[in-house]
Amino acid sequence: MGRRELLCMQRSIPNIDQEKAIPGTEPNETLRTFRSGEVLRPSHKNKRQVYFGQNLVCKESLSAEGKGKAIKAIAAIALVGIVFIPIGLACMAASNKVVEVVDQYETACIPENMRDNKVAYIQNPSTDKSCPRLLKVHAHMKAPIYVYYKLDKFYQNHRRYARSRSISQLGSPKMAKDTKTCSPEATANGGGPIVPCGLVAWSLFNDTYCFARGNETLAVNRQGISWRSDRGHLFGNRVYPRNFQIGALVGGGTLDPNKSLSEQEDLMVWMRTAALPAFRKLYGRIEVDLYAGDQIAVMVQNNYNTYSFGGKKALVLSTAGVLGGRSSFLGRAYLAGGIACLALALLLTLLFLLPVRAPAS
Repeated sequence: MGRRELLCMQRSIPNIDQEKAIPGTEPNETLRTFRSGEVLRPSHKNKRQVYFGQNLVCKESLSAEGKGKAIKAIAAIALVGIVFIPIGLACMAASNKVVEVVDQYETACIPENMRDNKVAYIQNPSTDKSCPRLLKVHAHMKAPIYVYYKLDKFYQNHRRYARSRSISQLGSPKMAKDTKTCSPEATANGGGPIVPCGLVAWSLFNDTYCFARGNETLAVNRQGISWRSDRGHLFGNRVYPRNFQIGALVGGGTLDPNKSLSEQEDLMVWMRTAALPAFRKLYGRIEVDLYAGDQIAVMVQNNYNTYSFGGKKALVLSTAGVLGGRSSFLGRAYLAGGIACLALALLLTLLFLLPVRAPAS
């Protein structure tokens, strides 16, 4: 056989009857029904020949149609890589334009004499939790500037925690007693239902931040920070907090009993549980520009207890780009995919072009 054959062919096939020791026609006759040239290579002269091996051995054996399909497949893979790489670079460039200022303060906001017993400090209601911080802006930040709080090692995605809420109770005052999924924060000591019930609402984040630049107070707009669907549908405008945070063990922030749940946007943002243990949530917006070199004085009220579980807290000021906040993940994913496609296209091209040794007879 020549080196350009499509299939491997074995010249000599044992055909001795194992019981009679007499040469016969089997297994050739059976093999010819599905491995002969008549079945596999109708255009070949020797249609009675039995073939073995894979259907595609080397590029020389490809028909004109097969070669065209291979070239199209390689070109398509290469085109995907060529498209993905510029998209990845554009995403990374957009992410790098986002300006962020991050201040981690969970340790710095504990007095030095209490750092060996942080839990006792944070759980003492009579202790002043005020904590002055100073942030330096390293680049021009155009308004609006988004203020986030960032938590780490807080597992909002834990199954029992995430299910500890009542969706029906949030939307209708008639469903106030629907607390069967809210354990252990379902009812108050007197037996009345807690609204909103469940561990998610009970653990509401309650650190607060006040900002100033020199003698100028920087107002934080806390309206419009939640999803419109939450304000309009999920949280009812006739549902008001009841028996909330009145137990012996207080989990987090309190709610204004005179405001409906649809007006309490910090609660709505908090109850959008995060998928990962490290997350940030929107606190508000600063509606004025900050300039490079500005020093922003922040008065933090360090109320939230992350010390019991070794969690971390940070304050984040960030601008927004065309893709939102700063994140290099999307750009890196496109770059990795593009490089992988180009590498695969190159490998297939080499396999297509390089000569292959002829199969042994």
